[in-house]
Amino acid sequence: MPNIREPIKESSKEKKQRIIDIGFKLMCDKGYHNVSCVDIATAAHVSTGLIYQYFNDKLDIFTSGTKLYAQKIMFPMLELLGNEKITRENFDKILREMIKKTLDAHTLTKNAHKELMSMSCLDNHLFQIFNLNEEEATEKLLLNFPHHPHIKEKVHLLINMVDNLCHEIIYHQHPGYDYEYMQEETIKLIEYMLEDTYEN
Repeated sequence: MPNIREPIKESSKEKKQRIIDIGFKLMCDKGYHNVSCVDIATAAHVSTGLIYQYFNDKLDIFTSGTKLYAQKIMFPMLELLGNEKITRENFDKILREMIKKTLDAHTLTKNAHKELMSMSCLDNHLFQIFNLNEEEATEKLLLNFPHHPHIKEKVHLLINMVDNLCHEIIYHQHPGYDYEYMQEETIKLIEYMLEDTYEN
């Protein structure tokens, strides 16, 4: 097992981040099993030896990229809230902004998304990254709702309904669906589910 070190200099930190960003994208686009550390080093313009100073193997790089991407798609919806409590009057506007931010955050290509989902099914650690981020997003979003029985379960459903809507629009793209209608129905369902929890 190589001695992995954490970079201290800013230039070294930037190189490590470049390896993560480029390596993750490369493995998503071409397939995890079709990319080697040599390929990542070439694409990132670093030596293979440098990769092994910062990472155990390419799975380590893929895991680092997955963590960053999972945070990117889970937390933009929280940024717009700040400390604002969700009320009956502002929830529709906030919900629409959440959907827009979540759509904007899903930046992987369709094939890259498939590769990421496949890898998360094959590797339990990758699967847990998404679960933990989902739980953290739930806990943070809860702070903006008044306390109410089963509010945690409802907020968890909210996050998953928004995420599933975005996956359908961006990645699944089943033919014959009216996505504007689907978005409006998703908003109505969420508002109905949470109508007795608003702060008046």
